[in-house]
Amino acid sequence: MGRINAICISERRGTAKNLVETATFVTEFGIAGDAHAGDWHRQVSFLGQAEVDEFKSRGAQIEAGAFGENILAEGFTFKNLPIGTRLKSGEVFFEITQIGKECHNHCAIYQQVGDCIMPREGVFARVLHGGKISVGDDLELAEKIPLDAAIITMSDRGFHGLRDEDISGDRCEKVLSDAGYKISARTILPDVKKFLVDKLLELSDAGIGLIVTTGGTGFSIRDITPEATLEVCTRLAPGIPEAMRNFSMQKTRRAMLSRAVAGIRKRSLIVNLPGSPKAVDECLNFVLPELQHGIEILRGEDGNCAR
Repeated sequence: MGRINAICISERRGTAKNLVETATFVTEFGIAGDAHAGDWHRQVSFLGQAEVDEFKSRGAQIEAGAFGENILAEGFTFKNLPIGTRLKSGEVFFEITQIGKECHNHCAIYQQVGDCIMPREGVFARVLHGGKISVGDDLELAEKIPLDAAIITMSDRGFHGLRDEDISGDRCEKVLSDAGYKISARTILPDVKKFLVDKLLELSDAGIGLIVTTGGTGFSIRDITPEATLEVCTRLAPGIPEAMRNFSMQKTRRAMLSRAVAGIRKRSLIVNLPGSPKAVDECLNFVLPELQHGIEILRGEDGNCAR
């Protein structure tokens, strides 16, 4: 068990970072507002407090962030952790991707004191699951990310308070909770494409494992759930809605009218469910056991789908 002593960000690379009390970590990106965040393997950098203290004992006058580290923490000698090691602080999960680095252009701290410990003592990681971290939070070794889910109900009437109950959303929550999922978010949105796109981006940036929508998959002119989902997803998972339609066809031929889709963004699986409470219950229970395997593959916790 360790402790986070400082969180540091900067707007430009190669410069000392500035202290912040709390930071938002975005899945497969890094720290919001930090120059090193992006779609690559060195999204967040770590440095041990003991190594910094030893450097300062030689007479260097430096502050946290001087070596360009994002997180300064006690309790770990980071360079001794193998690549692939997972770390956890609150809801945020990291995976170490690189130990040390080659320093091609000496940074500001090297120019000031003639040495920099980041290339030999620091490690780099990607963000597997997002959230907020504050100075003083615990940092610990981790393995699997707990199953979590978000539920979005698409309903003009529900959003405007013209319907007292969200029965389909209630069904989703019960099925998912019974299967061991933590419900991290639940919301009702109007049938407006931009609203749903923005919410799906927000939830997948947070790294929620399973995001389910209910409603908006039919032929009504305001049914925009599949279109919003397709706009967000970077990879499709067509087998999931195909399986649900095939299952539902055994009960009603109108299931062929469903336009539901499913896909992946970052580490999240997004699945459109029907709007009917009964159909939600049937379809979600039917596919849920296999969805867990897919989420574990997305999170690097399981192998491929072959049997």
